[in-house]
Amino acid sequence: MTLRMDQMILPPGQSVLFHSMDWPSFEAVLDQLGERPGLRLAYDDGVLELMTPLLEHEDDKQMIGAFIEALLETLGIEFRNIGSTTLRSTSAAKGVEPDLCFYTAHESHIRGKRTIDLTVDPPPDLALEIDITNRRDHRPIYAALGVPELWRFDGARLSMYRLQETGYIATECSAQFPNLPLTEAIPRFLELSRREGRNAALRAFRQWALESGQR
Repeated sequence: MTLRMDQMILPPGQSVLFHSMDWPSFEAVLDQLGERPGLRLAYDDGVLELMTPLLEHEDDKQMIGAFIEALLETLGIEFRNIGSTTLRSTSAAKGVEPDLCFYTAHESHIRGKRTIDLTVDPPPDLALEIDITNRRDHRPIYAALGVPELWRFDGARLSMYRLQETGYIATECSAQFPNLPLTEAIPRFLELSRREGRNAALRAFRQWALESGQR
């Protein structure tokens, strides 16, 4: 099966599914997607999902990413943000492009690398998905790829999941930032950014993180 990305028109906020796609065809699609920035994908055992984000989706992604980076910098945690790098496993027949993903505990293992190969490299320590349009649940894909922590934001609520032997379990506290009430704080500071702007919200968030980390 061969898909021509240049023939596809997918309005923002929409997704399309392709069934019965084998792994070589999926890799061919990945090659073509290099010419179509803005498309996101997920592949799960023969089913390919392509989606295009809304502006609202991109705004939330950028702002939450800025909060995560500010938090890591404030707490002195070395990190690498590899953005929407495609994570894939041939053996698991799964692949996904997070909205953002971060290496923290394993940052030194991939420092300076130009490509990530999950057959030899550890998965990111934290992945973020913005799910405003109720797209398919990608948690089984992230679990199969071994991502220890997944955050999902639906436009109003931030949910956090930690990986266990049986899959993800919901948690109110991030393993990356224990004892910080981020499921409440991040939506609140996101709303502040919409009212007062990005820089004002980041300043307030950094101050909150500094004060919270000293408690």
